[in-house]
Amino acid sequence: MSIFSRKDTETATVGAVSPDLAALTGDYTIDPAHSTIGFVARHAMVTNVKGSFQDFTGTLHLDGTDPSRSTASLDVVMDSIETGNADRDGHLKGSDFFKADEFPTMTFRSTGAEALGGDDYRITGDLTILGTTRPLTIDLEFNGAAKDPFGNERVGFEGKAEILRSEWGLTWNAALETGGVLVSDKIKLSFDVSAIRNA
Repeated sequence: MSIFSRKDTETATVGAVSPDLAALTGDYTIDPAHSTIGFVARHAMVTNVKGSFQDFTGTLHLDGTDPSRSTASLDVVMDSIETGNADRDGHLKGSDFFKADEFPTMTFRSTGAEALGGDDYRITGDLTILGTTRPLTIDLEFNGAAKDPFGNERVGFEGKAEILRSEWGLTWNAALETGGVLVSDKIKLSFDVSAIRNA
């Protein structure tokens, strides 16, 4: 059963906090077995290629009384990228893209958070890829909180963001005979996170 009921997004006041939200205050560890960090890139101007990272760790600090004091940290192993095609995965790990041997980890460290009303939140922070750090804003939806059959107190969030990969030095591309390029500059990021409260 959820620790607290979902709020009516049409009537909730922006920045308002449910009294029961305070019960969620604490430190959490992201459960990678029940979480997904994904991305979508446009390929050849006509279709989307989806992928995800299989190896990552992360932590959350939730402040239910003052959500602006909540924080998030994420470390992603670049060699764990999967798109369903071994050759493409190898290309992405190599020198044209992520240079996984030289830059094995992508990191995110939050710098701010805000409640937008209802179940919607926004977190901002620093995303580091290829040694380049730039700001990133992630829009989040709180999916609820529950105690699982093993006694773990869990919270869930879904998030989305967009980046221009060129801003992090990911500039490789190939021109198409019909015009345009092989790989889009804009990348859509998605986060489906389940986190367990620390003992």
